[in-house]
Order: sequence, then C-alpha cells, then structure tokens
Amino acid sequence: MAHYSISDLEQLSGVKAHTIRIWEQRYNLLKPSRTTTNIRTYSETDLRRLLNVATLCARGHRISQVVRLSEEECQTAALAFCNEVKPADSARLNALLGAALDLDEPRLHRQFDEAISEMGTEETMLRLGYPLLQRLGVSWKEGSLSLAQERLVAQLLRQELLASADALPLIPLAQAEAPRWLLFLPEGEWQELSLLFMNYALRARGRQVLYLGANLPLADVVAAAQAFRPTVLATVLTKAPARSPVQAYAAELRAQCPEATLVLYGSLAVQTQALPDGCLPLACLAEFRDLIPLVNQPIEGELTES
Repeated sequence: MAHYSISDLEQLSGVKAHTIRIWEQRYNLLKPSRTTTNIRTYSETDLRRLLNVATLCARGHRISQVVRLSEEECQTAALAFCNEVKPADSARLNALLGAALDLDEPRLHRQFDEAISEMGTEETMLRLGYPLLQRLGVSWKEGSLSLAQERLVAQLLRQELLASADALPLIPLAQAEAPRWLLFLPEGEWQELSLLFMNYALRARGRQVLYLGANLPLADVVAAAQAFRPTVLATVLTKAPARSPVQAYAAELRAQCPEATLVLYGSLAVQTQALPDGCLPLACLAEFRDLIPLVNQPIEGELTES
C-alpha cells in the first residue's frame, strides 16, 4: 500500500496542507501513521477520503456536516456530484484520480467518455486530462505513486485523442487553400500526447495535417516538408533534440524549410533564448489552440466536435 506525505495530499487533492491539518486536528478526518522520526504519513484510504470530502466541500457542503458521513455515504455523495450534468472540474478530477489510484481502467474510460460527451475533446483534455496527469506525475516523481497510474491515464488519453481525430473528416490535399500543418517529434523525443492534441485541434478546424509522430530525424522532417509544403511545422520539446541544442536545431530547420513557420511547444522551447526569426515558442496548449485561426483561414468554417 502506498504512503503519502501531507504535501502529496495537497498536490493530489488541491486542498492546502494547512487546511488538511485543521481538518485532521479538529474533526479527526484522517488517521496518519508516524515514521520513526515522527513524520506523518497517510494511506490510500486517507487520500480517498480526502478526495471525497474535498469534492463535497467544493460544492458548498460544510466540513462539519461532511465529517459526520460514513465512508460509504461520503463516497456515494461525491460520486453523485460527479454524475451531475455540469459537475465542477474539481469533483471530476477527484473522481478520475480515485479511479487511477485503483487502476480501474473501465471506470476511467467511462468518466472520460462522459466528460467528452458533455464538454468536447479539447475542454476535457485541457481541464481534466492534463491536470490529472500533472498531479500523478508530481506524485510519481516524489515516490508516493508508482509509474503505473500515470501510464494508464496517458494511454487512455492517447486513445481518446486518436478516436476523436479519426471521427473527423479528412481534408483532401487538392483543396490547397486549407492551411497545411506538419506535426512531428524530433529524434529522441517520445512524449506524443501534446502532439496528438494539436492534431485533433487542427483537424477539428478544417486544417490539413500531416502527422508523422515521434522520434523523427531532421533529414526526414525536411524531406516530408519538401513534399508536403506545409504552412507550419509544429513540434513538442520536452528535452533537447538528439545531437543538437534547441537553438541550433531550430536554426537548421528554418534554414532547410524557410517558407514554413516553426511552432515549438513546451517549456524547453520557451526558455531557449535567441530563437531564429520565423520560430514561435508556446508555453501551453491553450495558446496553441488560440494560434490556429491566426494562420490563414479554414476551408469552410470550423467543423463541429463530435
């Protein structure tokens, strides 16, 4: 069974550590154990109870009322809020996190499908999918969770993005007035999830997209660009491209593909100084979505999300 510090609980639940301590001391909400050095550690049961309590309090219930509920009553009430027509993001995040902790793939699938049906693919990813991954990633790096939960969620999000993109109509290459985007990850880069979001967002707006996926050597990117003639080259950088720093890589790509704008997404791109002209660094996917209509215009307006 996993053990969590109070900072882990804060990261995973969104409840401040100060508030957790008050609830623990005043209402005996959680039952931590102590290490030999007298440091509190919390169990998965504590985390699940905190997630349910945080969900109910976020919907206006007083903590003094919530703590009177049994474990079963608290969980039932929290799940009822998550199944409302317009639940709060925090409630859904807590429900998704609970399913991830249990490695309950069917429940995760159902919850993501319900959110996509209500909010659409993009809003679900931006408001639920990526925040959930961030919470899991922080806890994994701190050693309070295994890698399994993060991998499960990432794989499910990948499937959802692929299915949503496959449901959209393809834009024929003969319709040359549609802006062309070439999406790829540099050699040595394997974090494909953000690129899949870009692919879906572009296709949903009637853009032509050539999606080349992960780990593509520079020479192959250039060859594909010469054949496809993209308006924009877009990539994701979570680490420096193989055999060259970001600045040198961007300069080489711009030199080889001078007619295309180069969009570089990720903190590594934003932190890189003196990028060549024609390079646009973006820090978040919401910025990428806002950029799409600024690059020419779609063929016949935007397509409706399914």
